[in-house]
Amino acid sequence: MSPSIIKNYSQLLSPELSKPQLVLRKIILNSLELAITSVMPKNLMEESLKVENGKLIIQNSEFNLNNFKEIYIIGGGKAVAHMAAYLEKMLSNTPKVQYKGVINIPDGLTIDDLGLTNSIQVNYASHPIPNEAGINGVLRMKELIKASSKNSLIIFLVSGGGSALLPLPRKSIQIKDLQIMNALLLESGASINEINVVRKHLSDFKGGNLARIIFETSQATLVSLIISDVIGNNLSSIASGPSVPDSSTFKDVRNILNTYKLFEKIPSTINTLIQEGLINNTLETPKPGDKCFNNVHNFLIGSVKSAVHTITNYLKDKGFTVNYFIDDIRGEAREFGEKVFDQFLVNSNRFHQHIERHALIGTGELTVTIKGEGIGGRNQEMLLSFLDKTLKSKIKGNFCFMGANLDGIEGNSNAMGALVDNEVRNQALKFDFDMKKYLDYNDSNSMFKLLGTEIITGPTGSNVNDIIILLHEELSKNGE
Repeated sequence: MSPSIIKNYSQLLSPELSKPQLVLRKIILNSLELAITSVMPKNLMEESLKVENGKLIIQNSEFNLNNFKEIYIIGGGKAVAHMAAYLEKMLSNTPKVQYKGVINIPDGLTIDDLGLTNSIQVNYASHPIPNEAGINGVLRMKELIKASSKNSLIIFLVSGGGSALLPLPRKSIQIKDLQIMNALLLESGASINEINVVRKHLSDFKGGNLARIIFETSQATLVSLIISDVIGNNLSSIASGPSVPDSSTFKDVRNILNTYKLFEKIPSTINTLIQEGLINNTLETPKPGDKCFNNVHNFLIGSVKSAVHTITNYLKDKGFTVNYFIDDIRGEAREFGEKVFDQFLVNSNRFHQHIERHALIGTGELTVTIKGEGIGGRNQEMLLSFLDKTLKSKIKGNFCFMGANLDGIEGNSNAMGALVDNEVRNQALKFDFDMKKYLDYNDSNSMFKLLGTEIITGPTGSNVNDIIILLHEELSKNGE
């Protein structure tokens, strides 16, 4: 297997590595390649929908395209360009179907090879901090909705990154206020679910407001195709749930901002809106049971579970006993790295039970409370914390530990993640690196650059939960 997505694959497989270490690195990088491929939007779309005999079939539901006067395609997220390209190819098999659309995708994402036609306008916008370009794209989507009728089909494509890429702040809030708010939330250590609760209540598009807009405009049929990047696949949290009922309230927003001591830092316009929302129920997002969701159909077409299934089979073929030990990784990256090390030690003690190869798999999304001005990301900080613990302990056997954000970029670094193994540990011991200094400065990427084990792919065009893989084997096991 020769990975084509990992750009520094050869660098990570240095011939200077021992054979057992080289084998483990190759297996873990191949696992990562398989994970990314399994959650590519084209593959997820192909598994979930098709057009047959004039009908759009999504999982177990059918939509007769002959019943619709026109189709509008809108959406936003890191995977949406690939989703739109596949959808266009499907619809091209039914020439009677007329469609047009607008999608927001991240700046810098290369889509030249996707074959998108001029029927779908591609609007580049900023992520993770929203910008004016994102708002302009959403306003164009609203223009399409304004042109719709009850006989229209609106297909909404959404994936991770949609919260930042689909900004439409409430009228009292300026884009600069929204940018400050998002930056504060991202640096606070708040979970993605907590961040999205706040985002919903500052938006006229998220938190079910897209469904409300369509209902108040035309009552057109809304079909949402969703790729999850959140723990538990809660639809109301993915991209802040534009087409999904929202159970959270302005009271929840207040509690979150109090928890992370942000009230004194947020822009005054946002503070004013929250105070008004606490007493004026008409400012709330649409809740479960609201009639605006009567003609809305939400479909979860992909998540990180597809990646877990694929790499579990691969690792079993390589002789590993596989334990998917956690599917809701969350909390501070630095603290979780220490917890994984403790689990690693538990596995070390199993060797006497004649289990030669172990693999731990975990999925979720960690957070980092930013205190320093370094370069890094949540997986890299977690891995650096793990590495620091290995320096203070005896290690049995060979190991290789990888953590990655499957969209290809994490934090303010150019890496998707990194890997740690016996060789990295030996280098760190040899040069007596001060891990605590790098951790305190949130500078994990600089350390992994020094160690030569950052993982570079560039944007993958996909976005689901992060994934961690820890391989561990007896010293006598060489593998293949």
